[in-house]
Amino acid sequence: MLVVDDHPSSRMTAVALLSVEGYDVIEADCGLDALEMVNSGNPDLILLDVMMPGMDGFEVCRRLKQDEHTRLTPIVFVTALDDRRSRLRGIEAGGDDFLTKPFDQLELSARVKSLIRQKRLNEDLDHAEQVLFSIARTIESRDPNTGDHCERLVSRGKAFGEFLGLSRSEIRDLAWGGYLHDIGKVGIPDLVLLKPGKLTPEEWEIMQQHVSIGERICQPLRTMRGVVPIIRHHHERWDGSGYPDGLVGDQIPLLAQIFQLIDIYDALTSERPYKKAFTPQEALAILDEETAKGWRNPELVKQFKAFIATVENTAENTKAGTSEAEGLSQPTFSAA
Repeated sequence: MLVVDDHPSSRMTAVALLSVEGYDVIEADCGLDALEMVNSGNPDLILLDVMMPGMDGFEVCRRLKQDEHTRLTPIVFVTALDDRRSRLRGIEAGGDDFLTKPFDQLELSARVKSLIRQKRLNEDLDHAEQVLFSIARTIESRDPNTGDHCERLVSRGKAFGEFLGLSRSEIRDLAWGGYLHDIGKVGIPDLVLLKPGKLTPEEWEIMQQHVSIGERICQPLRTMRGVVPIIRHHHERWDGSGYPDGLVGDQIPLLAQIFQLIDIYDALTSERPYKKAFTPQEALAILDEETAKGWRNPELVKQFKAFIATVENTAENTKAGTSEAEGLSQPTFSAA
């Protein structure tokens, strides 16, 4: 535990109460010292005073919650302030709980135990997610021909999601789908996954299993609930001729429909050993052909084409503006 307070008497009280509960306690008397101790000591919980000289508790909390390494550490604001405005500022800074001085020993003990238990659960969940992403990156590295395919899917998925006005959680699921959509390929033998030529019917049946394998890998995690439909259904087709379930039309989850357009477009516009990179216009023409065959959602393809046009126009304008600025910055010389 880390107790941060510029008043020695207040620190002593908190340290005494926590020590009785069996916790190891370290102390800091200002915000800067607190940040250094968190980085070196990695405490399980921080009791943080609000009113301190120099850096106040709100700023300390804000910095810790913005740091990838300390964002899961529970922070309890301990303050004599009991007004609504201070609590709102604490919530905005990322604080996890509040205790008002002088605090009750039983209340302190109960809240500390609850927050540490929650921290353990969050750490376990965070670790499980990181393991999945590591597996996904390993799978991508098995095939050196795909380059930064996943990174491009994540970036374009976020941009297209914002273009469509999707919710924040849906955009996150699209981004995670960019990393995890092919995680099931971990269960596909290299002889099939990396075969340079055309797959036999038996090999193609094995390859199709990657979506169900990926679903089974990610399904136990509740945070993956919105990603699992992308993993399972990103090879379905609008007319029902896709796999694994032969879903038709809007039976296909919307995020899976959105994701497959991004996935196909990236594959078409990227160079591979067996094909050249198509231009954006050529790639969109192929999507139009697939839509005419009944494979894609016509309305969604129309929106995707509008999105790509917007992106292309923005890129062209940026390029033109840069060129113009460079031209203006060139020195001019008189004829004399």
